[in-house]
Amino acid sequence: MPRFSVVVPAHRAQGFLRPCLESVLGQAGLDRSGGDVEVIAVDDASPDACGAIIDDLAAADPRVVPVHLDLAGGTGKARDAGAARATGDYLLFLDADDLMAPGTLAALDARLGRTGDPDVLLFDHERFTVWENVQESGDGDFLAAAGTRVFTAADLPDCLACYPAAWNRAVRRDHWTSHGFAFGDAPYADVAVATRLLTAAARIACLDRVCVRWRKRRSGSLTTTRGAHHLAVLDRYEELFADPALPGEAGRAALYGQMAALLMAVGEDRLTPDAAPDFVRRAGRLLTDHRPAGWTAPEPKEARWVRAAGTGSYGRYRAALGGRALAMQVVKKARARKNGLARSLYQRYYRLRLRRPVDRNLVLYAAYWNRGVSCNPAAIYRKAAEIAPHLHGVWVVNKRDRDALPPGTDHVVVNSRRYWDVLARAGYLVNNANFTGNVTKRPEQTYVQTHHGTPLKHMGMDLRARPAVGKGMSFGRLLDHADQWDYSLVPNQHSAEVFDRVYPSGYRTLPSGYPRNDVFYTSGPDDVRRARQALGLALGTTAILYAPTHRDYQRDFVLPLDLERLARELGPGYTLLVRAHYFYGQSPQLEELHQAGTIVDVSAHPCVEDLCLASDALVTDFSSLMFDYANLDRPIVVHAADWAAYRAARGVYFDLLSGRPGETPGAVAVDETSLAEVFRDGEWNSPAAAALRAAFRTRFCSYDDGLAAERVVRRVFLGEEGLLPYRPLPDRHPAPSPATLTTPAPTPAVPAP
Repeated sequence: MPRFSVVVPAHRAQGFLRPCLESVLGQAGLDRSGGDVEVIAVDDASPDACGAIIDDLAAADPRVVPVHLDLAGGTGKARDAGAARATGDYLLFLDADDLMAPGTLAALDARLGRTGDPDVLLFDHERFTVWENVQESGDGDFLAAAGTRVFTAADLPDCLACYPAAWNRAVRRDHWTSHGFAFGDAPYADVAVATRLLTAAARIACLDRVCVRWRKRRSGSLTTTRGAHHLAVLDRYEELFADPALPGEAGRAALYGQMAALLMAVGEDRLTPDAAPDFVRRAGRLLTDHRPAGWTAPEPKEARWVRAAGTGSYGRYRAALGGRALAMQVVKKARARKNGLARSLYQRYYRLRLRRPVDRNLVLYAAYWNRGVSCNPAAIYRKAAEIAPHLHGVWVVNKRDRDALPPGTDHVVVNSRRYWDVLARAGYLVNNANFTGNVTKRPEQTYVQTHHGTPLKHMGMDLRARPAVGKGMSFGRLLDHADQWDYSLVPNQHSAEVFDRVYPSGYRTLPSGYPRNDVFYTSGPDDVRRARQALGLALGTTAILYAPTHRDYQRDFVLPLDLERLARELGPGYTLLVRAHYFYGQSPQLEELHQAGTIVDVSAHPCVEDLCLASDALVTDFSSLMFDYANLDRPIVVHAADWAAYRAARGVYFDLLSGRPGETPGAVAVDETSLAEVFRDGEWNSPAAAALRAAFRTRFCSYDDGLAAERVVRRVFLGEEGLLPYRPLPDRHPAPSPATLTTPAPTPAVPAP
């Protein structure tokens, strides 16, 4: 029987669940056979991939016990289902978006042993935000003062003032079952359960140690969803104050302090306007009827709020707190005036156009900061023209890039009058980056964020810890931007989890696949031949597409390879197609090598998908192109000379060079000589490399099957429920490799005169 059973309910938490469970499974000194801990992960009929994540971890670790509920019943019922499956001496509850601090279980076990296995062990926690701001719980002084003492709630009533949560106490399972404790489906049930666990306990102990890191989410949780359901907290306190087990006046005073702090948090941030008057009326009665003689709030802010709410009158409550609100309003008006003076003429025009009706047949597209028609937005645009022809698509383009647009493309130039007009009125906004200017996404508009890669390197809010990358970023604007999204497209589950965590907001993740990768499955032999002929590639030559990534710690483009030496060592029969990252302009070095015939510089080629179709293999370092290229099931070689520097500066989500299936896509080389050897000795296309590529493809191309664009158009533009089913991986047939083609593309027929 394990020492601990950790129950983790999960619903719409796919971006946080895996780190949560791994924070438990990774506790130092634990027995992987399950002798120390079992993790009961409960999928509360989650509409995202929580269930799949649980099953994935359960398959890899016998300590994970998966529980899948048929209907979503809420956190309380999911906890109850997990507790019913528990076999450990002690129950611990952990929310799916929180983390267990390192060393927690060892510290809990030591304190439990020292105090003779009490009914309840209270421990400390800390709160942290998306900004990584850390706030202490406020319970530390009491926990430290209790030391190793074993007591009851009557002995130390102040234990009832500790934060009332399920996840800051270890409960002896016999204590739980003998008293029939359960959370049920009532909101704020943990307030009542946390208190009654203590009042019913014969032996309580404390541990002055932060064991849980409580993540304060920006959206998607009970506390961040405003509404009348928060009035339930008043029901719980009415029940508790009527409970005869509450120990004396000191116990009531401790509970009152707990209640005042929690009611203030609810009253300030969690109510909708229609619920606020009823909340103040009922809260005022509770605060007045149960106020202990001589009670004082621990800080002026709380004292002011309790006085205001204690009136029981919503009018007097608002008047009492109005001074602060008025001051905030003055500040907001001052900022608005300042922004108004700085706003351009077109911004004022944009505000006027926001008053016009939204046109649900108008779609505004943009890609790569307005560089033109490309990437996922381009594939969606083309599919919409095919199956939703009633929609009119308009592209945003920079002035310098408009001449490169396909003929007949309706477009607007950034910051032009029409740009602001279409931005204000378009029913759909589709982008793989963000729109220029201060954009107000209207409720009637639907914003589709397509992204433009699978994250190997750190992204979003994770860059706050990476000064080489994040020092010039506005993370506030990043979050404001994510708040505008309605849909976030992903090609695989890895991307879904990372994006949900690093762009925390209330959008819906759409596991559609990347529309730009459809072409890898819809192209045939003639498409491959034409792509090669357009680049002047002769039959029989092995075309290697070399695509290095951007390095944030380098100001200018620096070639990571000596291409002249590599071309010489490869010898005849190989052609190097070199594509520099789009962040860099034209490279004189590449131009010189191109003119000399050493390489073919394809940096300015308008379509990277065609380059992939034309090539026999991809050589890259850490570019996300490798994830897209894997769809073709052609060799990928990683050149990783500066992996350590890149990993330290940018941060990565997995070890690309580990050699483990699902992490390394093929052969690995560290310099020009070893890279040439990889091709000369056949390692690039060996069975071992193919096996690594197959595992990589299974993990990162799971949603890419040639139907991604159609999934997006049908789900988002046409409003169809559900998504088109995925083709099984064995039934996906990518475009043929050039090596299998022995004849040139047919010559297009010339119309008769």
